[in-house]
Amino acid sequence: MTSTLTDAQKMAVFHEMAEAWESKQWRRCADLFAPNGVLHSVMLEPVVGREVFYERLLKLSSPNKQVRQHIHRLGVIDGALVVERTDEIIIDGVSRSVPVVGVMEFDGPLISLWREYYDRASLLRAQGKAA
Repeated sequence: MTSTLTDAQKMAVFHEMAEAWESKQWRRCADLFAPNGVLHSVMLEPVVGREVFYERLLKLSSPNKQVRQHIHRLGVIDGALVVERTDEIIIDGVSRSVPVVGVMEFDGPLISLWREYYDRASLLRAQGKAA
């Protein structure tokens, strides 16, 4: 099945996801995913399925951590939503950043495939971990 969403509707889904992510509304994030949706942070194995995605979000969440997404570019290319952003990761009041490009495909109104491109060492540093 292909998406019948307009480009503006796809961008609205992303904005809803980003808002839910920043406010740690993990169930809301997961519900924007197709039941068999895939999140593929390309440096890691894909996460397959809405509920597996939800469980991953819960596992990665912590009360001392906040993520803000600073959007630089957002658009639709050949039906896929492309977003260039800087994720600001704040842990215990310390802010670090990592550049990210995400590509989302849709099945109907839901995200069916979300690929994230970033440098893993930069992400680990932004999370306060050794690369």
